[in-house]
Amino acid sequence: LARQLRIEYSGAFFHVFSRGNQKQPVFLSDDDMFYFLKCLRDAHDKFGTRVHVYCLMPNHYHLMLETPLGNLSRMMHLLNTTYTVYFNAKHDRCGHLFQGRYKSILIEAGSYAQELSRYIHLNPVRSHIVKLPEQYPWSSYECYRRAGRPEKWLETAFLLNFFGECLDEARRTYVEFVVDGIGKEVPAPIRNSARKGILGSEEFVTRIK
Repeated sequence: LARQLRIEYSGAFFHVFSRGNQKQPVFLSDDDMFYFLKCLRDAHDKFGTRVHVYCLMPNHYHLMLETPLGNLSRMMHLLNTTYTVYFNAKHDRCGHLFQGRYKSILIEAGSYAQELSRYIHLNPVRSHIVKLPEQYPWSSYECYRRAGRPEKWLETAFLLNFFGECLDEARRTYVEFVVDGIGKEVPAPIRNSARKGILGSEEFVTRIK
């Protein structure tokens, strides 16, 4: 089958994820998680990518990114390559760490971005690692739930603005929105987006195609 086209343009939003080769773990320790976040910060600094949401799982990761400069491929190449070199050296292994190329889904900002952020933040709950998303330390959820987290490179304002004009109110409403999704089926548009490569309204999908 032909590879899905990489659609890139200035200001685009993406759901990006990458899984371990043959479903193997890509994070074996807290140090690995910390180093991946450092790589993500460095890629953000170099390419001007805005990181809105992240979640690091044992054998894969999810990101919601915005590319003001339309350079997702370059940013992701740096991120995955730098982390793979580190991981292989630290754990005395060689070869591919991730399964093929990263997957990217172009998303329509707005309600679809809100729903996607909830989907990403609830990954550890759906995988039965924790019962509540705030119990999982390796996602951006706590940066939305309360202030004081160290990831200054994380952009939370875009999503929180959908949930209230006052920051405290927006945080509370966002938490309610995420918690309300626990135990519910993943919405069909998100389930089907990997196949289509686009997540958005019919008008958005038509325009992009």
